[in-house]
Amino acid sequence: MNAALVIISLFSVLAVSLGLLARSGRSMNLEQWTVGGRGFGTALVFLLMAGEIYTTFTFLGGSGFAYGKGAAVYYILMYCTLAYIYSYWLLPPIWRFAKEHAVVSQPEYFRKRYQSRKLSVLVSIVGIVASIPYLALQLKGLGIIVQVASYGSVSQTAAIWLGVLLLAVYVVVSGVHGSAWTAVVKDITVLAVTVFLGIYLPIHYFGGFSDMFRAIDQSKPAFLTFSESGTSFVWFQSTVLLAAAGFFMWPFSFTSIFTAKNEKAFRRNAISLPIYQLILLFVFFVGFAAILKVPGLKGANIDLALFKLSAQTFNPWFVGVIGGIGVLTALVPGSLLLISTSTSIANDLYRGVIHPKVADATVSRIARTLVPVVAMVAAYFALNGGGALVSLLLMGYSFVTQLFPGVLASVCNMKRVSAAAVLSGIVAGEFMVIVATLTHSNLVTLFPWLPPGFKDVNMGFAALILNVAVVIVVSLVAQARPKSLPAH
Repeated sequence: MNAALVIISLFSVLAVSLGLLARSGRSMNLEQWTVGGRGFGTALVFLLMAGEIYTTFTFLGGSGFAYGKGAAVYYILMYCTLAYIYSYWLLPPIWRFAKEHAVVSQPEYFRKRYQSRKLSVLVSIVGIVASIPYLALQLKGLGIIVQVASYGSVSQTAAIWLGVLLLAVYVVVSGVHGSAWTAVVKDITVLAVTVFLGIYLPIHYFGGFSDMFRAIDQSKPAFLTFSESGTSFVWFQSTVLLAAAGFFMWPFSFTSIFTAKNEKAFRRNAISLPIYQLILLFVFFVGFAAILKVPGLKGANIDLALFKLSAQTFNPWFVGVIGGIGVLTALVPGSLLLISTSTSIANDLYRGVIHPKVADATVSRIARTLVPVVAMVAAYFALNGGGALVSLLLMGYSFVTQLFPGVLASVCNMKRVSAAAVLSGIVAGEFMVIVATLTHSNLVTLFPWLPPGFKDVNMGFAALILNVAVVIVVSLVAQARPKSLPAH
């Protein structure tokens, strides 16, 4: 057993131990298991919300996208910043409503806010369809990290199944408390290692940041600017808007809102999180450094840029540290995804459709039973799905962002927007996403009369525009419909 594998194993044991210890002294009823008894302070809410940034995507997708696409990678920096800015106003009213009505899941928020069980079921299905690929992405990333960081001692398949086991154990036992405790260690270590790599590697190989970018520009002219097609500036703008709108629409991100002790946590975090996520720049610098030092990575293999460069630069023990931290970046968001998905199936599909009067204790038991089942389904997709991590993430964003108009209308108290309007908008948006995904279409192929410049518009964003249009039309039609006269 090499040094790297030993250190990765120690990090894994640490993560599970923290998860199990988090349960100590608590009775894990439904509210405690899913939303931490609504008792998390600013720091823990900060770490749970930062989990959206620092996932396996940080170590693999961010650096890989910089390696493969150049300037287009800065969309990540832009959309996170926009999301945190609008969270200052969006999240507090969501938290207030959830606390007042004892909401524990995203679909339940829609059901109680719009008084519609059908809408709740649709939101639950959308969330599950989007979350399974995202969970698969975390497991796939974990498999890549462990395989590469262990120098092939552990296969990607074995690492994925080990990750499923670790996740299932501590999620079943500790719920969101385990996620929060592990997030503390994860974010501290990610912060330290990411900043170190982003500074050291460009200086070590190029002498500095300016020299690195100058060398890239000489070797690959125009790589550091937006391309004329594909990941063009039009793609950049539409993708930033899509991802910003969808940032808190992921079921696990939405549910993390409910864990806060008070609404002040969101306003404090909205001020500090945009600064904190600047650390992503150091991830990008690693990807840029790898362009000339680890050439030839193509397709999904661009996600290996950070670890390929690290493996040829550092001793195995330090590669093991990077790999161990990479494991944590998979376990924290992975655990949150498992909790939100299992809770949605148990609370919003089983209780919402099949057995409305079932007790919380039964829902909690069903949700925990579903945890290993959901994890194994995600593992199947992780082992059999293709595509780079960024592509998988963007596809999921296209699905969950269709929930944004309904959430915004609820927060702004737009009483003219009915459940039927929101439901119709979601169906229209999701239909467009599905058609575009299955047929590999862009906006111009679907609507040939549009100017050629529209072909790079992100199809998820186009679906969001259609969604909003449908919501407006249905609301106007309902408003114009003559009301029946009262009987005399």
